[in-house]
Amino acid sequence: MKYRQLGSSDLHVSEISLGTWLTTGVGIERDKAGACVDAAFDLGINFIDTANVYGVGAAETVLGEALKGRARDSYILATKVFFPMSKEDRGLSAAQIEKQIDASLARLQTDYVDLYQCHRYDENTPLAETMAALSKLVKSGKARWIGFSEWSPQNIRDALALVPEAEKFVSSQPQYSLLWRRPEKDVIPLCAANGISQIVWSPLAQGVLSGKYRVGATPPADSRAASETMNTMMGTWHRDAVIAAVEGMKPLAVEAGCTMSQFALAWVLREPNIASAIVGASRPEQLAENAAASGLVIDPALFAKAEAIAADIPRT
Repeated sequence: MKYRQLGSSDLHVSEISLGTWLTTGVGIERDKAGACVDAAFDLGINFIDTANVYGVGAAETVLGEALKGRARDSYILATKVFFPMSKEDRGLSAAQIEKQIDASLARLQTDYVDLYQCHRYDENTPLAETMAALSKLVKSGKARWIGFSEWSPQNIRDALALVPEAEKFVSSQPQYSLLWRRPEKDVIPLCAANGISQIVWSPLAQGVLSGKYRVGATPPADSRAASETMNTMMGTWHRDAVIAAVEGMKPLAVEAGCTMSQFALAWVLREPNIASAIVGASRPEQLAENAAASGLVIDPALFAKAEAIAADIPRT
C-alpha cells in the first residue's frame, strides 16, 4: 500500500481507503463489516471514512465496535456532519456541529476524529459561524483537521478567505471517476493551489466500473445493483450505454495486466491532488482486489483510450 499526504495536514493516508456508506451498519451484517475492517488493516489501509447520517448513526456504531481495542494511532478516522439526523437536527450551525461531533465520538468510541468534514454546504447558516465552530473543535482536540464534501469553487474560496482567523480545510471529498470528471475543471486546480487534497467517493461509479455487469443481464446476486439496501443511487450508472462502455474498457485493463476495478482506481490515482480513493466493500476479497490498485503504473495511453470511450457515452 502506498500513502499520500492529505493536503497541508500531517496525515498520510492510504491511497485506497475504506468507506462505510450503504455497507457498514446498513447493507451488510456486523460480522461482515468487522471482517472488512480487519482486512483493511491487513492490507495496509489506514484511512476509514464514515458519516453520522450513514444508517442514521448505525455505520458509526458498528465501526466503533469494529475498531475497539485497536491502537488509536494505528488508523486515521474521518466522519461528517450536515444531513438530517432527526426532524430538528441538521445543518452546519454552531449548535449542530457541537451536538453532532459529541454524538459521533460516542458512537465511534473515541475521543477525537482525525478529519471532520462538512458533508455539504449549508446555505442557511453563515459560513463564518460554521468555520468558527469547526475551528473550536480543532482547538478542543475533538477533531485534528477539517474538510468538506461537494462544495462549489466559490464556497471553497469563501472559506479560504477566513483563514487564518479560522482553521483551513485540508481535504475535499467529491465524486470522481472515469465516468464523472466534473471536479477537474475548477475544484481540483483550486484545491491543489491551496493545500487541499481530494478524497474521492464513488471512484468505481457505484461498482459499474468493476466490469461485473452485462448489458441486458440480471445483476449478479452478490452485487450492489441486486441489493435493495445498497442500489438506491445506481440509476445514473446502471444503464446499458454505460455498461457497454465499460465492456469496451476491459481489454485495456487486460493489456495493463490488472482487473477493471484496479484499472479504474489507478486512473483516479493518476491525479496528484487525489490523496485517496474511497471504496466500499461487502466482502474482504473485494477490498483486497481494490487495494492492489495502489502503486500500479499504467501506460497513460491506455487511460486516454478509456477516457475516449467514456466521452462517447450518450448522456440521459
